[in-house]
Amino acid sequence: MIYLHESPLRYHGSLCTSNCLIDSRWVVKISDFGLQAFKQGSDDFPDLRNMSSKHEKLLYRAPELLRAGSVGGVSGTCKGDVYSFGIVLYEIHTRQGPYGEEGKQVLECLRKILNPMDPTNPYRPCLQPLESSFDCVRECLGECWAERPEDRPDFKMIRAKLRPLRKGMRPNIFDNMMAMMEKYANNLEALVDERTDQLQEEKKKTEALLLEMLPRPVAEQLKKGNKVEAESYDMVTIYFSDIVGFTAMSAESTPLQVVDFLNDLYTCFDSIIGHYDVYKVETIGDAYMVVSGLPIRNGILHAAEIASMSLHLLDAVSEFKIRHRPKESLLLRIGIHSGPVCAGVVGLKMPRYCLFGDTVNTASRMESTGMPLKIHISGQCKQLLDRLGGYNFQERGVISIK
Repeated sequence: MIYLHESPLRYHGSLCTSNCLIDSRWVVKISDFGLQAFKQGSDDFPDLRNMSSKHEKLLYRAPELLRAGSVGGVSGTCKGDVYSFGIVLYEIHTRQGPYGEEGKQVLECLRKILNPMDPTNPYRPCLQPLESSFDCVRECLGECWAERPEDRPDFKMIRAKLRPLRKGMRPNIFDNMMAMMEKYANNLEALVDERTDQLQEEKKKTEALLLEMLPRPVAEQLKKGNKVEAESYDMVTIYFSDIVGFTAMSAESTPLQVVDFLNDLYTCFDSIIGHYDVYKVETIGDAYMVVSGLPIRNGILHAAEIASMSLHLLDAVSEFKIRHRPKESLLLRIGIHSGPVCAGVVGLKMPRYCLFGDTVNTASRMESTGMPLKIHISGQCKQLLDRLGGYNFQERGVISIK
């Protein structure tokens, strides 16, 4: 600015933060000066009332220049540049707009500047945010914003007043640049560490969500980008259950009530199955399907895991309350069957871990031909539970199953 004022140009005329540019060597360069004849009329604002918010640059303009009329009529003065510098200095130290938070109301600010209620105390940005700043900055701002242009200092005086800001800095510009780079690098490291922690938290959430949808060994393979091959299992135990009278209940309930009811029920079920070595395959409407013995084999323990889990679920159902029908009891029908299956991941969008084979169909038939609040098991499952011991059975007799 000292160079500009001593040059034939004599003044800048539109100094503001958007015209202060920092190059790759950390040097501030000033733009948008000169060429007054070329820019003649480009910034004219004949009617202040029709001015839009994009004309915030007028907030940097000295009061006497604003009152002189259009920007094209009076391009600028040296003392006008000093006032503009004061606004820029205020922005640097407050990290806010040219008039702080009030600067959002551009027209209101300009009216207060143009027509001060008290000429001895003209409207200026609030200095309260600078209470903890350097005294020299506050003093300099007060002088730069003087209402009378002749009371404002020139840039050589401003440089002398702001000299305390350079305390501790080295005279060599390269040393200063390296010190700033080091400070910037330290800030960047702290920022990177913070962002890395946030990324790790998000990664944990994503992994937890993936593990809710797929078994851990399968999820680990997918995370590594490997294709999950389908696998055959000689013996697993499959659980099916549904709600007796669910169709009739749905017909007499609103969709939101049905959703809330199923959410309450399955939240209860999900909290229980977490205590057993099982994997929840899927839920379709009121049907609930669970399997044990895959993808990690557990010998014949899968039958005991499913049987114990079924007893636990049946016990929980007896105390379950339907929110929109508190007087009604829930009737759960359970079917269990043990046998061989084939399992694999199907699909790319929302991949599902699916089971295939007659064992799945038979387990479903065990459930559909069962009785309310009973656990209907097949002969194969009973044989495994007999070997494990600890379970009581009641024979139902021969029934026809499709």
